[in-house]
Amino acid sequence: MKTPTPPPFPPHVPQLDDQLCFALYSTSLAMNKVYRKLLRKLDLTYSQYLVMMVLWERNEQTVSELGDKLFLDSATLTPLLKRMELAELITRTRCANDERQVIIALTPKGDTLREGAKEIPACVLAASQCNLDQVKDLKARLDSLRSSLADAS
Repeated sequence: MKTPTPPPFPPHVPQLDDQLCFALYSTSLAMNKVYRKLLRKLDLTYSQYLVMMVLWERNEQTVSELGDKLFLDSATLTPLLKRMELAELITRTRCANDERQVIIALTPKGDTLREGAKEIPACVLAASQCNLDQVKDLKARLDSLRSSLADAS
């Protein structure tokens, strides 16, 4: 006897709470809210903090290097860097070898903020109510997801 073919699924309206994209989006909003509170004392936005972290790891990088590290294009990064330069956190200098490239470097004021930022990761970890192994696992899974999505686009 032949197995009957199941009927096609009825059209299903996607439910917001079932969507991975919404879970990521709303989690990002909550994370940014935690960072906003912590970064207020450093007078930094979250985007500025990300730039500072990259420069604290290795000072004097090109705009394109920063963009690659932060997954931002120069059209998004340039206005951010201009505001940071006005706040005297960084300098922007044309590369002597290639004037198309702009070198971003920390100012003494920008470098000084590093000390005040040292407690931020621990505060975020505490706010997450996760242990370090859980956070490392989640980060690895998100990195893998980002990579897969980038490959698909």
